[in-house]
Amino acid sequence: MPSDDPLSRERAHLTHSRAALRSMREDVQSLDIRDVTANWVNAEVLTRQIDERIKALADLSHTPLFFGRLDYLHTPGAERAEGAEGERFYIGRRHVHDAGGDPMVIDWRAPVSQPFYRASKKTPMDIALRRRFGYTGGDLTAYEDEHLSDPAETAATSKLLQQEIERPRVGPMRDIVATIQPEQDEIVRSGLGGTVCVQGGPGTGKTAVGLHRVAYLLYAHRDRLARTGTLVIGPNASFLHYIEQVLPALGELEVKQATVADLVAHVEVRGTDEAATAVVKGDARMAEVLRRAVRAHVTLPSEPVMVVRGSRRWRVPAYELTGIVQELLDRDIRYGAAREALPQRIAHAVLVQMERSGEAPDDRVQDAVARNPAVKAAVKAIWPPVDPAKLVFRLLSDADFLALHAEGILTEEEQETIRWAKPVRSVKSVKWAAADAVLIDEATDLVQRTHSLGHVVLDEAQDLSPMQYRAVGRRCTTGSATVLGDLAQGTTPWATRSWEEALAHLGKPEAVVEELTAGFRVPTDVITYASRLLPHIAPGLAPVASVRENPGFFEVREVGRTGADADAFAEVVGACEELLAREGSVGLITADARVPVLSEALAKAGLPHLAPGEETTAAARLTLVPASLAKGLEYDYVVLDEPRAVVDGEPDERTGLRRLYVTLTRAVSGLIVTHADALPAQLGD
Repeated sequence: MPSDDPLSRERAHLTHSRAALRSMREDVQSLDIRDVTANWVNAEVLTRQIDERIKALADLSHTPLFFGRLDYLHTPGAERAEGAEGERFYIGRRHVHDAGGDPMVIDWRAPVSQPFYRASKKTPMDIALRRRFGYTGGDLTAYEDEHLSDPAETAATSKLLQQEIERPRVGPMRDIVATIQPEQDEIVRSGLGGTVCVQGGPGTGKTAVGLHRVAYLLYAHRDRLARTGTLVIGPNASFLHYIEQVLPALGELEVKQATVADLVAHVEVRGTDEAATAVVKGDARMAEVLRRAVRAHVTLPSEPVMVVRGSRRWRVPAYELTGIVQELLDRDIRYGAAREALPQRIAHAVLVQMERSGEAPDDRVQDAVARNPAVKAAVKAIWPPVDPAKLVFRLLSDADFLALHAEGILTEEEQETIRWAKPVRSVKSVKWAAADAVLIDEATDLVQRTHSLGHVVLDEAQDLSPMQYRAVGRRCTTGSATVLGDLAQGTTPWATRSWEEALAHLGKPEAVVEELTAGFRVPTDVITYASRLLPHIAPGLAPVASVRENPGFFEVREVGRTGADADAFAEVVGACEELLAREGSVGLITADARVPVLSEALAKAGLPHLAPGEETTAAARLTLVPASLAKGLEYDYVVLDEPRAVVDGEPDERTGLRRLYVTLTRAVSGLIVTHADALPAQLGD
């Protein structure tokens, strides 16, 4: 191997780095813990930790171990002695060291790696050379240099960076660690203590930025987040399946994923609400209705409590009990916590009397008094237990109960809107709707505090109702959050109108709102066409500016349609066949109601197709996507069938146009829009 051939030397470093990583993994696999564990519990915990470490050290053969190199002018953190050379660092997805402990690859999250993303000709950050590597499969095949400290070299767009951004997408979402831009890196490396809200149009990388921020925070605050936990919340299971490989590729295996429905799954959801009903149930005012209904269970005492111990009787008068109860109400603590405190407060009042009579009771006596039958009976009468599901059941089925607690909050019309039209016999027979589960979660938190995590990522956040924001906010009251979304892609009737409003409901009004406007995924011609809708769906929102050098492939085709059977979709199927002749994944997106007939048409043409969430492979590259599930997904090429049907499939035109905006912006390299009906007027020039 010629020593003066840079590409050969870099390949040799890759080979040695992979060997070093393999040795690191083998070292962990060979650990013998028999003599270092005190018992079987310790052994189980340590074994699990070792297994996780082994998984984290896996070498993914088709994933580059390092993607860049930094040559510093001086050694970072050292005294800058004249004539001294700086160090060289290879930047990759994880840290790799040799047998002597010297680093061969530096984790992209380490401070020394930051200039790879931030340095420029204007601000070189003490970098002499930044080298990017190009890969084919897992083989290093090219490199590209930027001499940041050389004034004679002009700044130029990285060809390898463009190629990586535009590389065909087959399989689940991949990381963007090699292509993170300066404005994205600033968000990724923001501190754990603060909440960040990222407004980003299609293709700006907001989802990837949120996931990489989790990976960075786990690197910088691993011990703390190991104790408190992290969670990624997505809009649906298909979306979570699509993104689930990003964090493991970065060496992070312990981050849990869920939908909002998963968080509030106290009851089985089997019913649906009309849009108007769901809007009222999702309104933040419902929180106060529920709070009133919960507190209404407390009855101020009218009788004293008589505690008998041996030959003595101790009487706590009603007025003293009332003072105890009123104090607990004034403190406004959780209903369940106050109920647990009440018998101890009553017992303390008895102990005060005992001490005045010359006795010397201790804590054991107080606990015994708190368990006294008379005290337990009084607590049950004054502060009875509350079942959250039964509470919501009563609110939605009992007009008088709802009117009592919604007075001055909801109008009579709104109360009628959320009340069940048909009587329901019991809690077990209710066909709960999704919004009902959120109300039950709110009531559950009023009774007993919800566990808080260290950090929560909330993606596609624009679609949440105020009550859903509150449900998420409860999961990070003592932690922070990364909120990701695009106001223009809000496709629910209760979609948020502003991030300030959403963050207030989340309980994070102090959050910093960052906007990403540079588009790295959607081609210029496609995003320009889709942006015609912005004045109608999100006035004042800045359109995405594509930074793609490749303008992409874009065409609007009027097709014939003679019926509603599979034969009528021959031209749509033909467009799919045309795109399948290219390299990469293909998505056929259509209105939900048209999925069955299009599925039949594809099958008749002999085109196998996947459902959203199923992983594309080289042999199966076509996915049939209902418009309602398109959000957050991306394909190299997209056929969008009948835009008018997408719009008409929603309860109102604004929501329909927003859904259309989502479906128009799922393509990475090309888009064909097919239509027999007239296009929505808002797409006109």
